[in-house]
Amino acid sequence: MAKIYIAEDDENIREIVLYALQSAGFESAGFESGAELFAAMDMAVPNLVLLDIMLPGDDGLSILRKLRDTPRTKTLPIILLTAKGSEFDKVKGLDMGADDYIAKPFGVMELISRVNAVLRRSGASAEPGDALEYGPIALDMARRAVTIGGMAVTLTYKEFELLHYLLLNKELALSRDKLMEAVWGYDFEGESRTLDMHIRSLRQKLGAAGKYIKTIRNVGYRFGG
Repeated sequence: MAKIYIAEDDENIREIVLYALQSAGFESAGFESGAELFAAMDMAVPNLVLLDIMLPGDDGLSILRKLRDTPRTKTLPIILLTAKGSEFDKVKGLDMGADDYIAKPFGVMELISRVNAVLRRSGASAEPGDALEYGPIALDMARRAVTIGGMAVTLTYKEFELLHYLLLNKELALSRDKLMEAVWGYDFEGESRTLDMHIRSLRQKLGAAGKYIKTIRNVGYRFGG
């Protein structure tokens, strides 16, 4: 099981990302400063670090430089997280040795896909959640393909992410807010009917297997038998 550390001073973002990582099968821990991150890394070096640029004390770029200058973390996979979206900041981070860069706000499923891609490139470990099955439904994250009883089903990008998140959290009651945060991103401000429309379309495309998406009244949805 890959271990992932996240250094992010915004508690809400940190907790959402930790929840998503753990739901995807990763071992994870969160820290609100570079000092806390380095203290944890003295005990154990993770397989990947998610690093916010805007941190109290040493900022993310300073931390990145230190990690790249330290022999045992020189090749450690690092993804930068930041509210800065300019090309200059992106290029600067990548030139300093970051493996990837995601500007806030971002969708949690996009983040999980980026994490899997960086781990795959680094050869750190097999990606949890890359292949998921439930009944006749099979979802291949690497190929972004879904089959029902062996027959291919064509889904839109959001439908695929929604099904993936439901499968990762099968048998759990998920609120509409949690689903919209995970699939549409932190700043999604659309009405819940947008989610309901995607659920309706997903059920139709899954055919008989659409029965596994259960409506939980006054809460949201649950995937399971």
